[in-house]
Amino acid sequence: MALVLLTLLLLPLSLLFLLYAIVRPKPVKIPIKNRHVFITGGSSGIGLALAHRAAQEGARVSILARSLQKLEEAKQSIRLATGIEVATFSADVRDFDAVKKAVDEAGPVDVLVVNHGVFVAQELENQELDEIKFMIDVNLMGSFNMIKAALPQMKKRPIGGPTSIALMSSQAGQVGIYGYTAYSASKFALRGLAEALQQEVIGDDIHVSLIFPPDTETPGLEEENKRKPQLTSIIADSSGAMKAEEVAKKTLNGIKSGSFTVPCNFEGLLLSLATSGLSPQRSVLMAFVEVVTAGLLRLAGLCFQWNWYGSIQSWHAQKKSKLSTKWPISHNIR
Repeated sequence: MALVLLTLLLLPLSLLFLLYAIVRPKPVKIPIKNRHVFITGGSSGIGLALAHRAAQEGARVSILARSLQKLEEAKQSIRLATGIEVATFSADVRDFDAVKKAVDEAGPVDVLVVNHGVFVAQELENQELDEIKFMIDVNLMGSFNMIKAALPQMKKRPIGGPTSIALMSSQAGQVGIYGYTAYSASKFALRGLAEALQQEVIGDDIHVSLIFPPDTETPGLEEENKRKPQLTSIIADSSGAMKAEEVAKKTLNGIKSGSFTVPCNFEGLLLSLATSGLSPQRSVLMAFVEVVTAGLLRLAGLCFQWNWYGSIQSWHAQKKSKLSTKWPISHNIR
């Protein structure tokens, strides 16, 4: 009995010691106070909430968006709330030259938050290719443009210390959902970008974070929901939505702790554990949880898939039943 208890104790301890030796990159703290935080999509939603929070924590904040009017409104709201002036830049993230001009004018960036994004839920068969291309150009190519524009200055910044590049993905960038074909593709791609980029910039003390928010209560969410296919709502809406301020708080805390994966709620944490794969992990404790729960979470994931595919099958069965009732098969009797 004593031997069994000793074995049960030694196994997790041995695993912890092994993980302590192999987990990379090592833990890091990213300062925010007196640093330059540059946020794309900063005129509304999560970006605006992030700008408020960064300003409150003493950062020098720059925000970028397309609309001059919304940028001015955002600037005023931050000034009224914090007494701090933020710099604003109008540019389309799809235009590298415009983005580069804005970044050069803003000056060396310490924390780059690539937060912009567009979302239209629709089945691939029914979605126009122009709309698909628009989402990929903004969500993915716009992220490449921002990082490529800011990276040279980030590497040459006059003030030393660790800096950060944070990419705003989505829980739809962790698991595919009916009706999210194009959107999920653009957000899944950010993971590959982030994992490879972290290896490229770790030598320059630049640390990448990948944020996975659920549906968030932003000005665009209500409009987006109008076009959601019914099945998308059935499958995706059960998790509920978070407030932009809550996501901003989780995001900034994740950036400051140098976390590569930043979930925003309990469901997001489970998704992050289930999809950890070969992603970097700085926390030995979280690495331990990932290893120990891998099999159990795979089983839970299969249960979710069983439920989702059951919902899809039932929905199609009901649809076919309604069609057959509306258009009954006629039989010609001679």
